Amino acid sequence: MKLTTILFDLDGTLINTNDLIIESFLYTLNEYYPGKYQREDVLPFMGPTLHETFSEMNPEKTEEMIKVYRKFNHEQHDRLVKEFDTVFETVRTLKENGFKLGIVTTKILDTVTMGLNLTNLGQFFEVVVTLDDVVHAKPHPEPVLLALEKLGSRPEEAIMVGDNHHDIESGKNAGTLTAGVAWTAKGEEYLLSFKPDYMLQRMSDLLDIAGVNEVEEN
Repeated sequence: MKLTTILFDLDGTLINTNDLIIESFLYTLNEYYPGKYQREDVLPFMGPTLHETFSEMNPEKTEEMIKVYRKFNHEQHDRLVKEFDTVFETVRTLKENGFKLGIVTTKILDTVTMGLNLTNLGQFFEVVVTLDDVVHAKPHPEPVLLALEKLGSRPEEAIMVGDNHHDIESGKNAGTLTAGVAWTAKGEEYLLSFKPDYMLQRMSDLLDIAGVNEVEEN
């Protein structure tokens, strides 16, 4: 079946929030466990929800730690967030060629809106499914299936693009094609171990998969 619908994770896929996320974790964890965590220690926390991560560390202070994380994250957002190469041009080209585009993220809406406004990507997406919209986060299929339902699409005509195994597994569980991104903070080999259908070296590689000729640079 022809590909008509492309779903994207946000952080680490469309926008480079890696430094922001890592610094937010390090700041928060240093408040509660001074000197215990280094940069490489927090990489496994990228992907799961904040509640999942912090509840395993300290069930009694989970909500408190989430508040500390989000306060730092929001205050430092515009300073630390950057764009990935060819993302804006690729998404714009896909939109111009009639593809239905959605975002599926484990972030809350406020944080998602900040990133989309900063990068001017929000104009291209018909649907944004956030943690606020679902009972079960990725890798459960619910977020992907909800995005497809809102877009009026079926799994067999869609692809889920992401930088984490949660994205690949959520897409597979929902019945879509999947694409990993080689710029994932966890490393390309790690993501390949979850067997995505495609691995993108640059976001513009998606155009070949979608059958679109080329991306126009700004």
